[in-house]
Amino acid sequence: MKPVETERLIAGRYRLRHVLGRGSMGTVWAAHDEVLRRDVAVKEVLVPPGMPDSEADLLRERTLREARSVAQLTHPNVVTLYDVAQVDGDPYVVMELVPSESLADLVRQRGPLNAEQGAVVADAVAAALAAAHRAGITHRDVKPGNVLVADDGRVKLTDFGIARNVAEATLTSRGIALGTPAFIAPEVAAGGAVSAAADLWSLGATLFAAMTGRQPYEGTNVMQTVNQVIHGDVPSASACGALETVVAGLMTKDPADRMPPADVRRKVRALLPEPGTDVFPSDATRPALEIVRPPLVKTPIPADTPLAADPGPLPFTPTSRPVRRPASALVAVAAVVLFAIGGSAGFALTRTLAGAPLAPPPSAGAPAVPEVTDEVLLSPTTAAAATANGEQGAEFTIEVGSDWTSFLEQRTNKGLVPSTVVHLVAPSGTYEVTVQRFADFYPKRSLDEYLALVRARWPGDRIFGEATDVTDPIDPAAPEAPVQFSYRTVETPTDLGRGSTDAGPDQRRTRYSRVLPRGTDLWVVEVVFPTEQEEMGRNKLFTGIAGTFSVIG
Repeated sequence: MKPVETERLIAGRYRLRHVLGRGSMGTVWAAHDEVLRRDVAVKEVLVPPGMPDSEADLLRERTLREARSVAQLTHPNVVTLYDVAQVDGDPYVVMELVPSESLADLVRQRGPLNAEQGAVVADAVAAALAAAHRAGITHRDVKPGNVLVADDGRVKLTDFGIARNVAEATLTSRGIALGTPAFIAPEVAAGGAVSAAADLWSLGATLFAAMTGRQPYEGTNVMQTVNQVIHGDVPSASACGALETVVAGLMTKDPADRMPPADVRRKVRALLPEPGTDVFPSDATRPALEIVRPPLVKTPIPADTPLAADPGPLPFTPTSRPVRRPASALVAVAAVVLFAIGGSAGFALTRTLAGAPLAPPPSAGAPAVPEVTDEVLLSPTTAAAATANGEQGAEFTIEVGSDWTSFLEQRTNKGLVPSTVVHLVAPSGTYEVTVQRFADFYPKRSLDEYLALVRARWPGDRIFGEATDVTDPIDPAAPEAPVQFSYRTVETPTDLGRGSTDAGPDQRRTRYSRVLPRGTDLWVVEVVFPTEQEEMGRNKLFTGIAGTFSVIG
């Protein structure tokens, strides 16, 4: 019998599941990060056959160099780069996994965009380029194939120059990577420097293609197309409808005259839909992005297994707000079973009913939970909890470990306003801080609705030890008093994406949240740590970190 091929594990943490796409320069895999327990995309950079060793080394070094640059860029309209792993000297680029289709595929399958759709794409890509240019990064290959339209309507720009095929893209003796011929700026096609202004031309060409269904320049070969770009007339933007002035303002041959990203966003603002509008309705004919996981293997529990002992009283007491759950129900649930719950974006943040473990003790050989010590050194971090449409601002500062990883998540929160979540994770994956912002939460909604949203994320019998009390000074200008919200649950190996019973014990985790009304926004700062370390986690992490949070401006 032929043995079953095992999913490949690279760098000791990224399990390659299945291929999402292939190209001349690499393969993109759907993968799972077994350290941070989240799904990711991994781009395996391939050296073209026959490439001299010196050029292959240059390609590898260029990939690493550009990855270091792009890693500084965090924006809701940019596909986030998480890591670059090296295997036998070859780079593997680890990125955010976005269930999506490219703008090129969307237009090919459904036809040109309407005014609302075009405005959303223009606003998002302009916001992404503005953030990149502020960071000193040029994209160099803005085109419909590098604009992703996610299944939830988000628009993201991807492939910031990572492992571009220099042999295919270079058309001058100066060795300048031009990008895709039909979308490159005239000055770059003629051998000039690649600048931020070149990205703006490419944005205009991308919008032209999206609004008309055809490329701005077409030829039977690459050199013919490049010749049209350099010497031909700029195509008329009249066919772009409501985006005519934007496309015309971007596709101007003089780089100095091109419309800046801020003006692009200003021009399309009136065309943007109301928040929550499904601008890109799902296409039932398109197969969903599939993340293949190992089958669940269940271990039978002997009938005579004793129940867990009474874990004792809670370590905190509700004060101003009563717990909305009958005490008898909590006692009954605590005396019977462990329940599991999976969270969002690969971080199922869960806790148990009390400080003493409810699950069986860790099995022999299981990795020990790192201890919270005074060596957890905190340093200030600045980030932005901007909404999915690329809104600027919403910046905050908070102190976390200097080596912690961050990533951004947009939540739809059905029944409530959408929110933006910034995740900050310790290198071990054991501790996490999240900063969640609900934009324009007030005056239409109240803090009680947020608490109901949190409870609704779990069945009623899977959220334990809930407590709410007022801890921060009350700001007379705030719409409501701030509160502290706490509870615990249990995560199983299956919830964590490990997929088998021999992948480690259940994890008991505790969440402490500081819920802060600020103007019209609601902010939530959450600190998560193992329940076994609750006292130390509360005193050294929650107290030390939550108090450093501050909204800028």
